Amino acid sequence: MSSFDVVSEVDRQEVKNAIDQAQREITTRFDFKNTNSSIELADLAVTLRTVSEDRLKALRLVVEEKLVKRGVSLKGLDWGKVEEATQNTVRQVVTIEVGISSDKAREINRMLKEKGPKGISSQTQGDTVRVTGKKRDDLQAVIALLKGADLGIPLQFENFRD
Repeated sequence: MSSFDVVSEVDRQEVKNAIDQAQREITTRFDFKNTNSSIELADLAVTLRTVSEDRLKALRLVVEEKLVKRGVSLKGLDWGKVEEATQNTVRQVVTIEVGISSDKAREINRMLKEKGPKGISSQTQGDTVRVTGKKRDDLQAVIALLKGADLGIPLQFENFRD
């Protein structure tokens, strides 16, 4: 039986590098002068702070641009609501989702049962989904099916075994 795992992970070092690059860019850009803008990373939560909502949108664009350049998918970002902070500033917290939730795993399993090739089985193992089948071609068809589906989370495929 051939198998592979469907996971949703993020390279934390790439996230750290992207946030560092974004922080460096906002210190040199003219439109961020005297706005007291900052980007802080704590584990997988990014806090954006600046003086107004339009500057916050520009800050968000800088962060998204740097994450994409570093190969971090924007599907895993959960943008919190914009909050008023001290000294007439605004703040927004962005959390980076890691792992496949039980609801998404059920959705993946249901999709594979309905649309997947015959002889394919899938089961949830923690925050991953293990897909097994007899033929390698069927497993590759499942990968293509999952890549084409918009599940709202970034998916990676690991441990492909024959």
